[in-house]
Amino acid sequence: MDLGLKGRTALITGASQGIGEGLAVGFAEEGVNLHLAARRGDILTELANRLTGEHGISATPHAVDLTESGAPEALVAAAGEVDILVNNAGVVPGGDLFSIDAQAWRQGWELKVLGYIDLCRLVYPRMKAQGGGVIVNNIGNAGERYDAAYIAGTTANASLMAFTRALGGPSLDDNIRVVGVNPGPVDTDRIYKLLKRRAVDWYGDESRWKELLKRYPLGRPAHVAEIVDQMVFLASDRAGYTTGTIITIDGGIASRSSII
Repeated sequence: MDLGLKGRTALITGASQGIGEGLAVGFAEEGVNLHLAARRGDILTELANRLTGEHGISATPHAVDLTESGAPEALVAAAGEVDILVNNAGVVPGGDLFSIDAQAWRQGWELKVLGYIDLCRLVYPRMKAQGGGVIVNNIGNAGERYDAAYIAGTTANASLMAFTRALGGPSLDDNIRVVGVNPGPVDTDRIYKLLKRRAVDWYGDESRWKELLKRYPLGRPAHVAEIVDQMVFLASDRAGYTTGTIITIDGGIASRSSII
């Protein structure tokens, strides 16, 4: 399916690994020019060079720590005019209220929650001035499935869900769409860190994390492509009447009554 994205430009944060790397590949396959942001400049440069060679698109790496003062402003200025912003950077630590200290909680929120908000604040006016655009926020299903064992993440994601809906409600008046995606468990390094943390909390033994996989639908986390394909579609004109909403991709976990 041709999504009609060829020649557009996307800014993707957290692009060096996991879903972010998958998004870079997915958009490049559609002919989208890329600005790739993450802390690891070496990995970004390698990825940008590979995608440029394979797909004939422009891919620019931006090694940046978005929690540093002035970093979001510098990134947006360097990227220039973009048609698509994908907010994807940020790791909120797993654990319950008593296993996450105040500093870890704030650090997680600084990048994911406030980082998403800051970039939207900076990019939205630019999109409006150029005639439109799309903002896709990668959030997480913990925002709708309140989890005391992931309390910093569940409250962070719930906040971003509210933010996405509030911003995206009237945004079509400016020809801008703002949408969110709530992945459940995804086959990235991140999910295995969370499983190990939960194995410690539940069993007192990190090595028992594999036992938790059987609790997932199909006995596995989602493949990265199962998340990326939906996000790329949402960024296209084929989703042109979709804004202020959240798409959940978690194998039905958030709709189950039993605990997973």
